[in-house]
Amino acid sequence: KIMRVTGEEVKGIIDTELNVNQILSYITTSNVYVNQRLGNVGLSEDILKQIELWFTAHLIASTKERISKKEEAGSAKVEYVGTFGMGLTSTPYGQACLNLDTSGELAKEGKLNIKFIVPKE
Repeated sequence: KIMRVTGEEVKGIIDTELNVNQILSYITTSNVYVNQRLGNVGLSEDILKQIELWFTAHLIASTKERISKKEEAGSAKVEYVGTFGMGLTSTPYGQACLNLDTSGELAKEGKLNIKFIVPKE
């Protein structure tokens, strides 16, 4: 499927040292993810494009350009925002994806569907 976003658009929302060619691999992953997870839930192409854009930034912020919460010079210590495994809630970009997804599909990520059956007496 055709990518909805460009490297230039991604650089417009995230401050990154990556060049547009390097960003392309993140866009490709984002495109596959958005198509797989949201391609059939009734969202418009405009919304899918925005989610793909913000998800690409989320991937970059989760890997190459982690967001620091605290930096110290003595002993060169860096503390990052978010915790690995928090999924989309771990970056502001991922949180934007959750807000843009009006279908609620992305919010289900990592949640188990549990069904309780109470026997009748």
